[in-house]
Amino acid sequence: MIIRPTMEEDWRTLKAIRLAALRDAPTAFGVTHAAAATYTDDQWRTRAAGSDTAQYMLAFAGEQAVGIVAGVIEAPDEVKLIAMWVHPQHRGDGIAGRLIEAIKQSALARGHRRIVLDVAPENASAVNLYQRQGFVFLPEWEPLESHPHISVQKMAWEA
Repeated sequence: MIIRPTMEEDWRTLKAIRLAALRDAPTAFGVTHAAAATYTDDQWRTRAAGSDTAQYMLAFAGEQAVGIVAGVIEAPDEVKLIAMWVHPQHRGDGIAGRLIEAIKQSALARGHRRIVLDVAPENASAVNLYQRQGFVFLPEWEPLESHPHISVQKMAWEA
């Protein structure tokens, strides 16, 4: 298993796995599949190159991308974890934990000491994963951008 940041030439892989994630878990992300499917090739290239607001990382099993996560700088010392997803056939293999650890190490290397994320508390498997990784709930709620009828709660990890 290899986990690494995306590069511009990974744009097709990034597009494929991000769209797969949005199809698999349509109410877990702040963007819908329909919206992401309209992004241009240049927009995907920008995302993959890390020249957008997010730095994406992919987990590979051989040549196949099987997991994704991204970090977005929210404040001088804070990164927001987004786009966390592992292909269903690879869940339970420890990939999700390794993706989160990769974002933690990337954030720390850039001087960020805090990582936040939003999760629906009813998503027990995600909540358990994040809690095992040291995240704690904060008393902050907001509607999920892509599905405003769903409320998500903020969780945070601090170095």
